[in-house]
This record gives sequence, structure tokens and C-alpha cells, in this order.
Amino acid sequence: MFYNCQKGPILILFFTMCFLFSAYSDDTIPQNFRWAESYVKSCFDATAGNQKLKKWELSITDKGFFRFRKYYINGKQEYFSFNLKRFDHLTYLGTEEFGQIVLRTKQDDIIVQTYNDPKGNIDSMAHELKIPVINVHVELLDSLNINLSYLMKEN
Repeated sequence: MFYNCQKGPILILFFTMCFLFSAYSDDTIPQNFRWAESYVKSCFDATAGNQKLKKWELSITDKGFFRFRKYYINGKQEYFSFNLKRFDHLTYLGTEEFGQIVLRTKQDDIIVQTYNDPKGNIDSMAHELKIPVINVHVELLDSLNINLSYLMKEN
């Protein structure tokens, strides 16, 4: 399943309204998880990189874990996971057309695992996760950063 973000003021309004409404409800945290997950999924660029993806999964659990798994056509898998309590900040490298969301943690708090890799399976830790994206809006990136920072404190 691939998601693409369409440019336009309606999308900005929709995501902004979802974020604002979630800030005033009784179940703020689950809605903020859903909003952050939905936004990153909507802009993820599955065509970036030199290896083709068969599929991918991205989730932010209600327990505060950010999980991202990529399945390549050659059978290789990459898995990244970290607890939002360890989230430090978000930066963006690129333009509105394409770039990378860079999620950084306080230390080497991101679990990185590879499976079925011709170079060998690897388990390691990292302090940043780069997610290629397309058609992003600065306003929504700011909202995502605020949202993840809020979830870091609340979870």
C-alpha cells in the first residue's frame, strides 16, 4: 500500500483541523498518534532510493513506539523502532516537492535491524531515522514536530 500526499490548501486545512480538534478531546493522545502516523504515511516516498520496495509499514502505537519496516523486492527487510519518550527533534532536508524527514532521538535510541541482507543480518542502534517524503508543506511539518514533542512528554 503506497500513500501519496497531494498538494493543496484542502489537505493543509484537513490535517490542521485534525490536529487542532485532537488537542481538545478526551482521547488526545490516541488521536495525536493517528494524526502523526497518517501524515507521515501520506507523504512517504516509496520510490526513493536505489532499491525497489515490495511494501512498507509505518505505525505509531498507542504505547508510544514509532515503527517503520521496509520490504524490498530482493527479500531484504529493514526495521526501525524507537520509543517517543526518546524523541529529541525533527528536521527536514529538501524542498516542498521532495526531501527527508529526519527524526532524531536523544542518544542511539533507534533500533535498526536488517533481515535477509546479502551483506548479513545486522542489529544496531542509531540516533536518527531519515524518511524520504514528497509533496510536503512546511506548516504540517511544524505541526508534526509539535505533535511528536507532545507525545514524547505525554507517553
